[in-house]
Amino acid sequence: MPPNFLKSLNRSSYLKLLPYLRPQLPTITKALCCTIGFTVFWPILAILAGDIAEDIGSGNVQGIINLAGKGAVIFLIRGAVQYGQDTFMAQAALKIALRLRVNVYAHLHKLSLNYFEAAKTGDLSYRLTEDVDRVGEVINKIFHQFVPCILQLIVVMGYMFWINWQLTLAALVVGPLMAILIGTFGEKLLEFSRRSQSRTSNLSSMLTEVFSGIRLVQAFAAEDYELNRFELEAEQNRIAKFKAARIKALQFVVVGFLEAMSVIFLFFLGGWQISQQNLTAADFVAYIAAVALLIDPIQITTSNFNEFKEGEASVDRVFELMAVQPTVLEVPGAKALPAVMGKVEYQGISFAYDADKPVLNNIDLTVEPGEMVALVGASGAGKTTLVNLLPRFYNPVVGKILIDGIDTSGITLKSLRQQIGIVPQETVLFSGTIAQNIAFGLADFDLAAVEVAAKIANAHQFISEFSQGYHTYVGERGVNLSGGQRQRVAIARAVLLNPRILILDEATSALDAESEALVQEALERIMQDRTVFVIAHRLATIRRSDRIIVLENGAIAESGNHDELIAKQGRYAQLHAQQFQA
Repeated sequence: MPPNFLKSLNRSSYLKLLPYLRPQLPTITKALCCTIGFTVFWPILAILAGDIAEDIGSGNVQGIINLAGKGAVIFLIRGAVQYGQDTFMAQAALKIALRLRVNVYAHLHKLSLNYFEAAKTGDLSYRLTEDVDRVGEVINKIFHQFVPCILQLIVVMGYMFWINWQLTLAALVVGPLMAILIGTFGEKLLEFSRRSQSRTSNLSSMLTEVFSGIRLVQAFAAEDYELNRFELEAEQNRIAKFKAARIKALQFVVVGFLEAMSVIFLFFLGGWQISQQNLTAADFVAYIAAVALLIDPIQITTSNFNEFKEGEASVDRVFELMAVQPTVLEVPGAKALPAVMGKVEYQGISFAYDADKPVLNNIDLTVEPGEMVALVGASGAGKTTLVNLLPRFYNPVVGKILIDGIDTSGITLKSLRQQIGIVPQETVLFSGTIAQNIAFGLADFDLAAVEVAAKIANAHQFISEFSQGYHTYVGERGVNLSGGQRQRVAIARAVLLNPRILILDEATSALDAESEALVQEALERIMQDRTVFVIAHRLATIRRSDRIIVLENGAIAESGNHDELIAKQGRYAQLHAQQFQA
């Protein structure tokens, strides 16, 4: 075993896998029982080799036949327990990898929006797929190969001591040197593996980014530019992988040379022991057979140690995600929010993404149930931030938000968000049917209710024109639907949720006139009897709002309905004049 193996294990993240190993202990125990049975047969094979050599020397044909029959039986039993070892361990390793992957995925869903705004999608995907798979493979090999090989080394070397302890002690002289070399190479391999996996993760992130924006790439004829970027990143990835491969190649050459020299040295010592009549020729054959049986375990152990170090980098990367903590947390004893009327109060709200750059400053705002409030202002004024605080995508730095007099910081996130519907500017659709996208988040849903929601959202007609109707498959990001169709699906999704509070974030700004008319009509239907927050740059869409809030530099500059604000001739009137003059 390489030096500092246990110390290295103690320092690594492998110990964090113990909670995942415990549920699989019964299966791992079965695998280890098979491993022990498999290991027992190794010295028996060496003994048979010595006996066959003795019978060959004496010409005992019957003895050779008997021993050959025993050997066949031994190999058959050995194969059976090896099968048990392999299947039990593969079963345990795959279940461990599955549980780890699901837990990491679940943990990511708990993280706040600010984490995903900075994280690379390709990197997260790589960690959840390639890195977790590598962790599962390492666990499998630790119990499937590494542990059996260690047991084989112990058993076979015990047999070698029994045959001739002087010869075995001499053979062990080279052992510490090999262990030091393996450990040194392993640490280097860990370093290069971390670099390699980081480069591969960057490559994955780049591909995700480019394929998501392929329309822009083609529109700007930037294919050569992106190809050069990809080629440079791929070259860095190749260099990192090559350095790791070169270390492994050098290790096998050095260790292989030491193994060969050890065998030559053993033949020299064996011949000398035979000449001193301390060893018979048959025993020496058995001894050499035992040495031959050690070659594979030594090579596999070396290879496994390398993979252990490579896998350690993946374990670290996976548990880095688990170490990230959400900034928005439920307080202990948080209660579910009961059905609300929809009164919303912002009390002394201040917020900043960065401590030195405040976005909202001391906002006080009360919105009555059923009131439609529009938020206007220049880009960066804080409109979207203000509404994002309501479902607690972020927590205010100062102040509190109340719904029907209940402080939102003391209620569960799920119950809060289930009573707030959001129709964003950029509609997100997932791979699946149109019905599944409308009923997003519901495992079991009533198709009739989905149709009713679609009719309210002016989506039923275009959905019915598809040959598959509501079962029409929507491609990734809904690319086979127009912008207006996607937006109406998003509105139907909000209708089906039936929230008391509705947030419309630039819901019609990217649509053509015909689509906007259909979407606007659908929005007017679902806004009835609901508390509605509307963010709009196009002021024509909010003229009928009960109240218009003008935000400037994170503070409320003006408040009133359209006619009142026009009469004031303030900031809203200025924005209105600029738009309509344009």
